Amino acid sequence: MTEKLILGIDVGTTSVKAGLINTSGEMSGEMISSFSSSYPTTRSANKTVEQNPDHWVELINKAIEQFVAEGYRNSIAAVGLCSQVNTHVFIDKNHEPLMPAVLWQDGRASMESAELDASVSDEKKCAWWGAPMPIDASNVLSRMFWVSRHKPALWEKTRWVLLPKDYCLLKLTGEVTTDPLSNIGLVDRELNYIDAVFDLVEGSAKKIAPLIPVTKTIGKMHKDSALAGIPVVSGTMDAWAGLVGAGGAKQGSSVYLSGTSEILGISSTTVVPTPGAIVFAPNDGIVIHAAPTQSGGDAKQWFGSINSLSPEQMSDLVAATPRTDATPLFLPQLEGERAPLWDADLRAAFLGMSRRTSLGDLARAVYEGVAFSARHAFETLQTSSATISPYISCGGGGFRSPVWNQIRSDIFGMELRTLAANEPGVLGAAIIAGVATGDYDNFEQAHDAVAKHDRIYEPSMDAHATFNELFTIYKDAITQNAELTRRLAIASKRESDDNDSE
Repeated sequence: MTEKLILGIDVGTTSVKAGLINTSGEMSGEMISSFSSSYPTTRSANKTVEQNPDHWVELINKAIEQFVAEGYRNSIAAVGLCSQVNTHVFIDKNHEPLMPAVLWQDGRASMESAELDASVSDEKKCAWWGAPMPIDASNVLSRMFWVSRHKPALWEKTRWVLLPKDYCLLKLTGEVTTDPLSNIGLVDRELNYIDAVFDLVEGSAKKIAPLIPVTKTIGKMHKDSALAGIPVVSGTMDAWAGLVGAGGAKQGSSVYLSGTSEILGISSTTVVPTPGAIVFAPNDGIVIHAAPTQSGGDAKQWFGSINSLSPEQMSDLVAATPRTDATPLFLPQLEGERAPLWDADLRAAFLGMSRRTSLGDLARAVYEGVAFSARHAFETLQTSSATISPYISCGGGGFRSPVWNQIRSDIFGMELRTLAANEPGVLGAAIIAGVATGDYDNFEQAHDAVAKHDRIYEPSMDAHATFNELFTIYKDAITQNAELTRRLAIASKRESDDNDSE
């Protein structure tokens, strides 16, 4: 029997993933058992994207039941969690949800976010956060402003507004907490709440959970759990945990996570205030510059679903379809864009199609467009961090496709190294718990013990030269498409209003 295990749990956008990580002996760092199961997302009019938060807890308990059934109960020393963020659960005084969880992709608060963002100067943002980060439609302040404006009775009943990780921790331990890194935009560089930020939305300060450090043990699994009495560590957001799990604990490292969205990160204590970039407050000497896009695997899933293609079929199709002048350019902003543009109203487009354009050309364009959006975000981080890394450490479900990995390497013009245990969120959650329990002295040591690379992708310089030209066109196309999309939205609304009046 394994001597000591840590259970890492990642509550992602589409699924709960969990793994048991060995922290002792010759097998240290090995994921000896894993779990993954998905839940539905509801999308409807007015940019609404929602989930049932109790689905997250149900699947965590299923994962725990699996591991206990496999005989690992007495070897689990601690539990660490990470989760999607900018997803919010409004709960009442009895800790029950008042409405479905509002997902990070939800854009219903775009008007409120624009009002809030316009009320704060770049100078004040830099004073608060060290960088001119935007207040976008997924910010908790925008969400609270929207609920207070459109659902005032619900706002009155709201006791807490929780992130997915913190809702799950509440249900698992009974404790109401959150961590400072998950609350970027609400905390200062010393990881304390900023009172002036909450002044933007009346009543918001009383509905935010107390802050505790990322590596603090918040309590134990409740008595009804199959893991009753096991310590549970605070953990943090999936982006930070995943970036650390993939290599972001090392100064000067670059990391690329691919899942529902693409998340880029660079670890650097140098901060050059740069519009479009997110800079996390220092934590245990780590300063991560991050850039999450809005669409990655989500764009692939969308294209595959409307063309009845499985992920494997789509990758095979792209591998069999070389780029030609029949391959269009794809702008992947299906539901707006986060980094580096922060525009919830952007929409996607295929440009340059002809009668010779095939299904394979369109599939290839989707892969390339997502990679272009990632490079766009990554270049912003290189400016923000004043750092150029020799390679990028990569992880997540989007890196299971070798042909897509090669396209990314060619577009970036950089070496990509993929993780052997391709679940950076689970690894990051386990690393955080391992540091909390004293198994590792710091995050860098924990990463070196847990994270291993299995493949290296080298760029083709000829392909990179072609993609450089296309990348310039890509950025120009986004600017032009933004204006056309706005005009289209105005025209569509006018037609809708005319139809309603008839």
